[in-house]
Formats: sequence, C-alpha cells, structure tokens
Amino acid sequence: MSAAPQIGDRRVPRPRPAAGTPRSQPGTPRSRPAAGAPRSRPAAAQPRLTPAEHADLGKAARTPVPRRTQASFEPPADRPDPVSLLQQQAATRIPGLVAIRYGRMLASPLAFFRGAALLMAADLAGTPSTGLRVQSCGDAHLSNFGVFASPERRLVFDINDFDETLPGPWEWDVKRLATSLEVAARGNGCSGRHRREIVLAAVARYRRAMRRFAGMSDLDVWYAHAELDELHPEYRSILAAGQRGLAASGRASARSRYTMQELRKLTHVVHGRPRIRSDPPLQVRLADLEQGQPGRAEFDAQLGDFLARYIRTLEPDRRFLLGHFEIADMARRVAGIGSVGMRCWIVLLFGRDQGDPLFLQVKEAQPSVLSAFAGASAYANSGERVVRGQRLMQAASDIFLGWQRTGMGPAGQPSDFYVRQLRDWKFSIDVESMTPGSLRVYGELCGWSLARAHARSGDRIAIGAYLGGGAAFDHAVGEFAVAYADQNERDRQALQAAVAAGQVTARTGI
Repeated sequence: MSAAPQIGDRRVPRPRPAAGTPRSQPGTPRSRPAAGAPRSRPAAAQPRLTPAEHADLGKAARTPVPRRTQASFEPPADRPDPVSLLQQQAATRIPGLVAIRYGRMLASPLAFFRGAALLMAADLAGTPSTGLRVQSCGDAHLSNFGVFASPERRLVFDINDFDETLPGPWEWDVKRLATSLEVAARGNGCSGRHRREIVLAAVARYRRAMRRFAGMSDLDVWYAHAELDELHPEYRSILAAGQRGLAASGRASARSRYTMQELRKLTHVVHGRPRIRSDPPLQVRLADLEQGQPGRAEFDAQLGDFLARYIRTLEPDRRFLLGHFEIADMARRVAGIGSVGMRCWIVLLFGRDQGDPLFLQVKEAQPSVLSAFAGASAYANSGERVVRGQRLMQAASDIFLGWQRTGMGPAGQPSDFYVRQLRDWKFSIDVESMTPGSLRVYGELCGWSLARAHARSGDRIAIGAYLGGGAAFDHAVGEFAVAYADQNERDRQALQAAVAAGQVTARTGI
C-alpha cells in the first residue's frame, strides 16, 4: 500500500486497474457474493405478465392481507428491550461519540424516532405484508426527504438518505413516513384532527401517485421527477423565504453564490488558504486529531489509495472531472442523529482556484437495519449497497456517488464507505416549526416522492391495484401511525430511564 502525499500537495489520483481487472472494461465495478453465497446461475425465462395479470396479483393480495389489517400493531410480550437494541447497534461505533447520539435522540420524540430505525424495523417485521417488494429506503421518515441539485443543475425534491436501503416490503416505508408525520405533528402542537388530516393526506398522495404510475409506461415512470421550478406554488411554500427566492430564480449565478456561502460556513482562511473549521467534538480537522485517536493514522496512511479505488466506481467522465481537483483539507465530522458514532469524513477540494470548491463526504456504511428481517444485501460491500439503492430510487443522483472499502473500522478492521457531495445546493427544511398546513403539504410531497421511488423498482401495477381507489389503506395506516407514535414515546422514556439509572451515558445539547 502506497503512502498518501501530504494534504494540500496532491490531486485526486487517477484510477489504476486493480490486479486482475479485465482490460476490456476498465474501472467497471463488480459486486462480489457474500462469503458462502452460491454463485448465481442464469434464471429460466419467466413468462411476462400482462398489466391485467399484474393487477390481478395486487387484488388477490387483499384476501390474505386485507387492507384494514395494515392498521395492526401489537407489541409482543417478548419484544426486545429498546435500549439493549440501541446498545448492540452502538458496539461498532466510535465509543466517544455514542453518548452524543443518545443525547440527540432524547432532544424530542421526533429526534428519537429518527435514531430508532432499528427498533421500528424489528417491529415492522411482525406486521402484515402483501409480499410485494421494492427497493426500500429503509428509513423513510420525513426528515430524510429534501431539496438538492440534479446533475443538470435543477433543484429537485426527493429522498436524500439511503443508509438503510435494501429490497423489502413497500408497506414498511409508507408506515415509517406516516408515523414520522404523526410524531412531528404532535411535537408541533397540532390537534388530533389536524394530525389525522396530515397523515391521511400523505398516505392518500402515495396511493394516488402509485395508481397513476401504474398506468404509465416504464420510461415515463423512470423520467418522473419533482423539480422545484415546476412545482405548484403551494409546495414551494414549505421553503424559507431565501430558499424560495433561490428556487424561483433559476439562475446559476445565484446558486453559485449559495455554494460559496456554504463554503464560508464550513471553512476559514489560514495563511491565505481555506481550511475546514474545527468544532470539537462535532468537527475536527485531521491535522488536529492527536496520534492514536480513532481514524487518524489509518485514514491518513490510506487516503490516496482509498480515493484511487473509489474513483473506479465512477463513470469515466466523472473520473476525468475529479482528476482536476486538488485536496486541500479534511476533517472528521459527526453527522445527523442515527448516524452519530459512525466514521464520517469531509474532504475539501478545489478545482481551478479557490472559487471552485468541492466538498466530498466519506461516510461509513454498515449492514442495513432491515437486513435481519428482510434478508441480506446482494452486495458484499455495504457502501455499494447504499449507492446502488440510491441510484435506483432517486430520479437524479449525485455525479460523485461511489463506494469503497478500507481499513477504517475498529482496530484497523476493513470497513465499507460511500462517497457523495456534502454541499450541492442542499436545503435543510425545518419540519419541527411547520404549521399544520405546511406539514400537510410537505407530507403529500414526501408521499408522492416515495411512490415514484417504489414505482421504479417494484410491481407498481400490483401495488396500485392492492391500494385501490378508496381510502381503506389510508385509514388503516393512519391508525398504525397513532399506535406506533405511542410506542415511540414509550421507547424514548425507556432511554431516558436508562440514562437516569446510569445504564447509558447521554451528552445533551451537542
């Protein structure tokens, strides 16, 4: 393994073919089967179903799984202790950061819900399912949707977090989204009537969108997207005033200024050169990490090799573009709520000059929380799982989205990472201060986006036929959301009790 040059004195390495890589397809990523997995064989040709036959499958699913049963949630007597599950999940994370995760989860019921994807996955496994599978987001709560730039430099609204993506039942994503809306509405002080309207509107929007996608051609479904410039004004109302102006302007110059503003938030100038700001423990420059702290020696020694191998997972034109950038600085960064404690780095690069910045996020990927309940991933590398799922579900994905494995895990063990842009005209939408009307509009947009993502990978005709033209499914999921929001509050109280008893440590306010 070659040593990496010093930061600020290197360009992103050009990819070199790995030993044994066929020359006929340079840089083409190849997934490897998990250890012990049988080699795949060509499947026997299956007769194609007609649209009417797909619809019959969906309608037939109503017999073993009536739509009203989707309201069902009864925690079993032997339900695992939620705190124990969270502690098991924390075992592979950076120990010094786990307390921050618990502290952030305790900030509100919605914050707890965002960090409790594993708990809900375990509970969803015991709920009714039609057996129709899609590429599932795995963590489709309302804060995992947002606004970002497409490769064509258009602002789009879509799912923007795929850490838990995996093929699974479509109902699980719908129920997680619906419950997150119920939890958020409670936190925002919405009345019971308003909460029900918000949840029902989002689920109905999913249902109607799926039925519409069921009647569309495969290509039309694939090209469907939600560009902010084209959205009805009521949807743009969820943005802050400055964000609405940026969305409406459509001017590259205005959006470039936004990028530079984001750059100034994350960096400051030291001896005439931009450097990432240190804000321990949330953001610490690599140069400020003491020798022996988690991540420094491992990543510093392997950075050049890691990037060279990551680049091979990109398309050739993106490799060429990235080769023009020079690495200026990097830092370890604490991300989100559910991801706190996982290894995450941000890398600052510049192209032609200091007015041409690029931030990459290098984020650890572990097995999906769904894997114990929906089956293991087909990809041996969890970073590849994230990237493949994101490309399948998103209408437009980051041009620098890629993956790689390196010795960044505990005690230098191999760990999987994916790479994406950190700042690319991304908007943070404050759902915890929304009025009932804004939250309803936002929930409907999330419901449409989730349906579009599911329609790309699943049997949209069968799902649409199961859902039907009436509101039976909507009301059932609305009841589920209320019941599970109650469970979420009980689980949060269990974590609070564990902290009070000294069973776990939480650092709040960080």
